[in-house]
Amino acid sequence: MLVGALADAGADQSAITDAVASLEVGAAVSFEKVKRCGIGATKYHVAVAEQRAHRHLTPIIRMIEKAAIADRAKTNAIAVFRRLGEAEAAVHQVPIEKVHFHEVGAADSIADIVGACVAFDQLDVTEIVCSPLNVGSGAVKTEHGLLPVPAPATARLLIDAPVFSRGPAVELTTPTGAAVAVTLAARFGVLPPMTISSSGYGAGGHDFPDQPNVLRVLLGVPTGAAESLTVSVIEANIDDLSPQILAYATEKLLDAGALDVTLQPLLMKKGRPGHLLRIVAKPENRESLAQIAFAETSTLGMRIYTAERRVQTRTWSDVETKYGTVRIKVSSEGSYAPEYEDCRKLAHDSGVALKHVIAEANYEYLKRSR
Repeated sequence: MLVGALADAGADQSAITDAVASLEVGAAVSFEKVKRCGIGATKYHVAVAEQRAHRHLTPIIRMIEKAAIADRAKTNAIAVFRRLGEAEAAVHQVPIEKVHFHEVGAADSIADIVGACVAFDQLDVTEIVCSPLNVGSGAVKTEHGLLPVPAPATARLLIDAPVFSRGPAVELTTPTGAAVAVTLAARFGVLPPMTISSSGYGAGGHDFPDQPNVLRVLLGVPTGAAESLTVSVIEANIDDLSPQILAYATEKLLDAGALDVTLQPLLMKKGRPGHLLRIVAKPENRESLAQIAFAETSTLGMRIYTAERRVQTRTWSDVETKYGTVRIKVSSEGSYAPEYEDCRKLAHDSGVALKHVIAEANYEYLKRSR
């Protein structure tokens, strides 16, 4: 489905076909325009002869290295297979060199992974952001018998990735698809700020009656706002700690990379006054900031949840005042504000009231903007 979506978005189909042929894995691929629940999409077909031989990781890597494909596509494809091998080795508790690639090592999956990596390279994609994955439900038939969805390797691969289950009771994320997503995606989350240049839909094999069985890709150019759009919110109710220590903890959390830290007065059980400590963090900083909160406060527990964040693109503009230079933060909608730390330093150095320095910076910015 991913290869079909990338081809639908503009990837060169003949280049993908030639790349798969150069693998000499016994697979022939083709593309077909189809509809799924009324949505036009591209179906990526992989035709292979019946094969029962198992494959190991090393021969697969050699096969990719010898293929006539770009170096970046080779590197990515090998990385995906290594990730698959690690997951299968963990599931079956064997060394990675002894992993038998069954479903994931078959010729069609090799064509899928290499085809996706070649398509990404063709489209010159430099960063991939993936939405949460619908894993499906029910059971899937494998060489190890009937297994619950997600399959063991899929579940292993998707540790720390956001997933959900909705729709028909079938497998909607395979080990192959999971490996591609977790290996190549820079992050999971909401749509990043960008100007969309094209979109594409890749069709699955089934045509479900209640929802289109398609995978969508959106290609675009970043528009700035280098911010975390998916954030982790860490909260704790605290009623037995000095405000001085809370203030210190707030400063330490901000210095450690928190996007925002707030303290909100609370009236807690038994009429005790307290505070709600709320930390907004990038997902990758969640655990380190939670540990700082545990170390610096008296809380014994926290609530942690994921939230979506909307931000505007911002730029900086310097203005010269009679007290010195002040940076002005300007949003994409035209809102502006003098940088507090700049104004604070100038007020301290000059002996002028802070409110006058801020007013002067606002005046100089408006005068220059007219």
